[in-house]
Amino acid sequence: MSAKRYSEAKEIYKRIGVDTDSVLETLSTIPVAIHCWQGDDVKGFDQDGPLTGGIQTTGNYPGAARNPEELMQDYEKMMSLCPGTKKLNLHASYAIMNESNKADRDALKPEHFAPWVDFALKHKVGIDFNPTFFSHEKVKDGLTLTSPDEETRRFWIEHGKACVRISEYLAKETGIPCVMNIWIGDGYKDIPADRMGPRLRYKDSIEQILSEPHDPKLVKICVESKVFGIGVESYTAGSGEFTLLFAATHPGVLPLMDNGHYHPTEMVSDKISSLLCYFDEIALHITRPVRWDSDHVVLLDDETKEIAKEIVRNKDSLSRVNIALDFFDASINRIAAWTIGFRSIQKALLLALLNPNETLKQLQDKGDFTRLMAMQEELKTLPFGDVWEEYLDRCNAPKEEEWFGIVEKYEKDVLFNRK
Repeated sequence: MSAKRYSEAKEIYKRIGVDTDSVLETLSTIPVAIHCWQGDDVKGFDQDGPLTGGIQTTGNYPGAARNPEELMQDYEKMMSLCPGTKKLNLHASYAIMNESNKADRDALKPEHFAPWVDFALKHKVGIDFNPTFFSHEKVKDGLTLTSPDEETRRFWIEHGKACVRISEYLAKETGIPCVMNIWIGDGYKDIPADRMGPRLRYKDSIEQILSEPHDPKLVKICVESKVFGIGVESYTAGSGEFTLLFAATHPGVLPLMDNGHYHPTEMVSDKISSLLCYFDEIALHITRPVRWDSDHVVLLDDETKEIAKEIVRNKDSLSRVNIALDFFDASINRIAAWTIGFRSIQKALLLALLNPNETLKQLQDKGDFTRLMAMQEELKTLPFGDVWEEYLDRCNAPKEEEWFGIVEKYEKDVLFNRK
């Protein structure tokens, strides 16, 4: 029955100039990085303190991963439920150490991530990487790379340099470039007396990190902005303007936009084309903000669909936009959260690829806005679901009605036994 429905859907899309077989082939090659921190509520493995940096995980659903083995086990289960090309996305705090090679964050080495490389090679995926400038005893007064205390700032600069070396190692070992993203939560709860000083220190700190020798073809360094966070409501050093201008004035540095890190009236989907006019590549962290950067699970909502459209329909942008997910919800089953989020961005990309984008552009350029509006509305009722079902078949991924039962069984057999 599903083959017959796909055949009929294929003919319907053919009438508007869309080859669904070609679309499915393209979709299967678009890498999406999946963040490890959904699996353990951003705790990491290198410290036992609270989560800091203006971020917070809410909920206490049972079964969070407690160690590297459990996190990899959960990661593996989630990936088996998700179609398409994947990458791992690690934070430095997920270093795997033993008694003989313990190191603080300023002295992390590639060997601390060798088990992750083995895991990636097993699953034939690449790895993206993030220095962890939060949840550590050497975050002084909430500050890291902007700290006026030079000893503190030096520690975090050295951490950033170590992460550059690790990122190049990850890229070489997997054979896939590593996107290394710099984000800090540095800021102030109330009105600061000096806004420029911290930003000048931040600029200098990133420039020192960039001075670490690396191959920019292997290590794609990004800078990510933040509008505010818990405890830093009045000022963040790494604002949108700061990070965007830093990337624009430092060759090889990519801007990274997290769609939760903007004012609620701003739409990251509208910003993508602007950045692609000036940058060879950009990076995205796709989340779902609800009133603020709350890192809710990504759904197939309007903004996710618009982001996917901008990635697909702009010239060569599929190879120029580095896509990653970023959310952490501890109020629901964590494997289900991962799966829903990943499958949602895949659906959004599929919808975008199924649009007759050149035809729509031509209608706009001709000023035929009546036909453009009518066609855009017609597209919403085409049998996208039948094409999605075919994609799941081709990727040997569970159907929509099947995957949740697999998660429930894993929850009963594995997660609920973690005490």
